[in-house]
Amino acid sequence: MNRNDELEVSLVFPAYNEADRLEEAVLRTVDSLKEISDSFEIIIAEDGSTDGTDELAEELSRKYPYVRHLHSDVRLGRGRALNRAFKLSKGRILIYTDVDLSTDPRFLKPLIESIRDGYDFATGSRMHPRSVVERSSLRRILSLTYNLMVRIFLKSPVRDHQCGFKAFKRSSLFKILDKVKANHWFWDTETLVLASYNGFKVKEIPIVWRGGERSKVRVLSDVMDMGVQIMKLWWRLNVTKTDIRVA
Repeated sequence: MNRNDELEVSLVFPAYNEADRLEEAVLRTVDSLKEISDSFEIIIAEDGSTDGTDELAEELSRKYPYVRHLHSDVRLGRGRALNRAFKLSKGRILIYTDVDLSTDPRFLKPLIESIRDGYDFATGSRMHPRSVVERSSLRRILSLTYNLMVRIFLKSPVRDHQCGFKAFKRSSLFKILDKVKANHWFWDTETLVLASYNGFKVKEIPIVWRGGERSKVRVLSDVMDMGVQIMKLWWRLNVTKTDIRVA
């Protein structure tokens, strides 16, 4: 695969201290991608790791021609790491998925086909009635509450904003990418809210989702921070109304 050619799919793994599961995630994802497209790349957006993830990612990029490694000496946060990776990607369809593969890679096919069929954004949805979800009661309640707040305060039609399994039509995402201010976990929500606000077509797909044993979401502090982020975005949408509309 010639990296100088235009690619159909760029898939990004945001990776912070994932040395023990990164290679398996890459290989399992490649197996699925090869059944869907013959034109793809995998970008490991390695975000200031301290456990050797950077060395492993570099090794994988040398071993496999379809793997690229983007290193950061300092922690950027999930949102900034994704923005950087997408801007350096080459695909017409942009994807990101979490390294823990909470959503099985076999669901990449309906995710990619949603963009091929004309949707601007597609996301796995743990709230879809046909989804099968395994997670603790506490996290289920917190997720339901959070998404309800987003739907009420930010008028979003999307049911699940934070699932780490999303695809984007490149031209559509790039129209709003610089308007997304969130640097970390709220990036997902802000991206989908701004997409809906600007009239882009968003599709939620059913998935099988199993919560990882070592989620990097710190329940209390991250939930509180995301509540603050909801209100900041509400202020932008309803009061200042600046930098939210695409041309």
